[in-house]
Amino acid sequence: MAMSGGGGKRAVPYINVTPLIDVLLVLLIIFMVVTPLKPKRFQTLIPEQQNSPPPPGAEASKLTLRVDIGKDSKLQLNGEDKDPDTGQSYGTVDNTSVLAAKLSRVLNDRKARGVYKFGTTEIEQTVFVKAPESFRYGDVVKVIDAVKGAGAKPVGLQVDALEP
Repeated sequence: MAMSGGGGKRAVPYINVTPLIDVLLVLLIIFMVVTPLKPKRFQTLIPEQQNSPPPPGAEASKLTLRVDIGKDSKLQLNGEDKDPDTGQSYGTVDNTSVLAAKLSRVLNDRKARGVYKFGTTEIEQTVFVKAPESFRYGDVVKVIDAVKGAGAKPVGLQVDALEP
């Protein structure tokens, strides 16, 4: 801190702000360099607006797969309690093997038939998992793991307040 020794009896302090500005500029440069290096964990996909109507025969309900977790922990696929092919239940949250096997068959069949997402050349493999809001997080994760293991990509989440 410098003091003015001008002709008066009282000294007037002058604060030298140059070192403070130097420190702030160094910090600014450090933050500018570090910001692009921060990790990006989650990829967020935002739905694109469709300008044209979907092709005839490509109803969203037939292309979209949905796994429902009932309040009693039983699993449903597209609202069905049992597999129409085998008549077997899709299982429970603790046993997701039947659901994973059925989803794997459905997704492989889509690859073989060439069922594409609307307007792209990607195979439609989107699956939504619908669970009640009060359901335990760990149980929902078990179902998501089974769905991803079956080859679904991406996996969307719904809560029971949303209707399909």
